[in-house]
Amino acid sequence: FLQLCAGDNMIVCQPTSSAQLFHLLRRQMLRSFRKPLVIMSPKSLLRHPLAKSAKADFLGDRQFRRIVSDTKVIADDKVKRLVLCSGKVAYDLIEARDAAGIEDVSIVRIEQLFPFPGDPLSVRLQRMTNLKEVVWCQEEPRNNGAWFFVNERIEESLTAAGHAGMRPSYAGRDAAASPATGLASRHKAQQEALVAQALGL
Repeated sequence: FLQLCAGDNMIVCQPTSSAQLFHLLRRQMLRSFRKPLVIMSPKSLLRHPLAKSAKADFLGDRQFRRIVSDTKVIADDKVKRLVLCSGKVAYDLIEARDAAGIEDVSIVRIEQLFPFPGDPLSVRLQRMTNLKEVVWCQEEPRNNGAWFFVNERIEESLTAAGHAGMRPSYAGRDAAASPATGLASRHKAQQEALVAQALGL
């Protein structure tokens, strides 16, 4: 789907909470124009405890967020490593980061992959004055997922934010001919490895 995106012809999103999905569908219906909306979401998020939303998240002036901040409040000037991701891998990253007691790694979810939210991302990056490294983490093999789509766009946001010369690095599975390992134990080991790589453990 991302290879087919150009000229604002469609919307590709990966919401990670029930409120995000609600506001995304509401936005789609209330807009004055119609474009195809592609939503990627695994079944496991239906029962994931961190994917729940409070009642207040559905009410008032709340709306769909193209970028979702970290669940942990970390001062911008303390962030040395920013991990960008999309989808349920965010919850694995958050749990591993908090268990390790890391205080200088922020995990930010890109909930709308296209149109890519480059401007709001650059605003956020500009506030991270001590940023040393930006990592894109994904569960999919390197030749799948969003890496080849987002890496140049993240670099453009870094340049616009004043971090010229900084490029995102990749944390995820190696390139593979199959989208799945076919073996649960191997999948688990690979998942733990990519989370550790993204967090610098």
